[in-house]
Amino acid sequence: MSGPAGREPRRLTRWWRRRSLRTRLTVIAATAIAVSVFAAFQVGIELLNWELRDTAENQLRADSRVLAANAEHTGLAQVRLPPYPGSGRLVRVILPDGSTRTPAGQPALPPVSEHAGRVAKGASADLMESNDSDGYFIYTLRAGDGAVQVARVADDDSPITRFGLGMLLIGLLCVVGGALVGRTVARTGLAPIDRLTAAAVRVADTRDLDADIPDEGGGEIRRLIQSINDMLAALRDSRRAQRLLAEDAAHELKTPLTSLRLNVELLIRLDRRGTLDSGLPAESRTRLLNDLGAQVAELSTLAAELTDLARGDVSDENTELLDLADVVVAAATRARSRMPDIEVALDVTSVWVSGRPAALQRAVLNLIDNAGKWSPAGRPVQVRLRAEGASAVLEVDDAGPGIDAADVPRVFDRFYRADSARALPGSGLGLSIVQRVVDAHGGRATVARSARGGALLRIDLPGP
Repeated sequence: MSGPAGREPRRLTRWWRRRSLRTRLTVIAATAIAVSVFAAFQVGIELLNWELRDTAENQLRADSRVLAANAEHTGLAQVRLPPYPGSGRLVRVILPDGSTRTPAGQPALPPVSEHAGRVAKGASADLMESNDSDGYFIYTLRAGDGAVQVARVADDDSPITRFGLGMLLIGLLCVVGGALVGRTVARTGLAPIDRLTAAAVRVADTRDLDADIPDEGGGEIRRLIQSINDMLAALRDSRRAQRLLAEDAAHELKTPLTSLRLNVELLIRLDRRGTLDSGLPAESRTRLLNDLGAQVAELSTLAAELTDLARGDVSDENTELLDLADVVVAAATRARSRMPDIEVALDVTSVWVSGRPAALQRAVLNLIDNAGKWSPAGRPVQVRLRAEGASAVLEVDDAGPGIDAADVPRVFDRFYRADSARALPGSGLGLSIVQRVVDAHGGRATVARSARGGALLRIDLPGP
């Protein structure tokens, strides 16, 4: 179970995500400048401290050499010690017996350290010490039979402190200036985004997909605008396709619905008059009922094909590696059950492709259904499947009258039916569904005249 410590980062993350991009850029700019100033402050402090310490140590060495020269000339016990100036430098003489001499009125220095005593005894020539607890820099130099010491107190109000306060003030000014600059840069840089947002909101409010967003700026902004314009163009095409589909569907539904309504109204009128049996002979009644059944079946087929066509490429079916021969055989079996009077002759070989089996079977079934409408009695629909290079080739031909040259370019259009096919059952959607399935699989559908004089519909699908 997460405690308060785990919730705080999540709260901070949610707070950050709720901020605008302009605020984020401002905070990032101010933070970057603050970090840079802090780093520069630390480096500057270290460099200044090193320089001041080096200067102080050199000064202590110089003063110690002067005092040591005087001590060797007059002796450690008689050397004249400079008076204490009230601040700054302090001096001390270490005599051979370990005692010390200091100027009158000078503050007491820390006791002579063991290392300084060894210098006085001649163990080493000099020693630089730093006493952090008392804040002293003490330099010990061998002189005669003892040693001299010069010390300086580290001043807390030294240039380092003043430099630090100055850098802090400059840092605060830089952070404030960085925030203002970041805000200005964010406002200027995001101005194209603001205009793009306003244009997108206008398109969403007016539903006007024809209003392209003006292309401005460069780099990422231009690519974003171009992507949105491409999306608007795709939406326009989709809306246009939907409108055409609705108009074509309404047109195609009008005829069977009108015929169905007239036949039903006729039956209702006769039934109300009580003359259904006398006014409508058995033969006419049977023909009327058959017409009603055919019209209902036509409407059911049209509704199913419209649903399939409207779905487009949206499908829950997964793409898999399959033998197209199995798909063709299954489609031919379904076609024989739907059209018992039509003979289907198969000549298939095993060809593997990557695709959606149900969609491919629907496409093959539509090809066989289309050929079955035109094939005369005793002339089978021939279905051939073979491999050509890396592609699978499916051919379906019939022995019918063939397709007129003027109709060939529109064979795969939605709801298109040649003049010679107006009297045949169908919605004009079967071949357009074939075209959509083939396009979804990266293939190609073509139409030609078969060697038997009928139509030859060919599908080329890429291999797996």
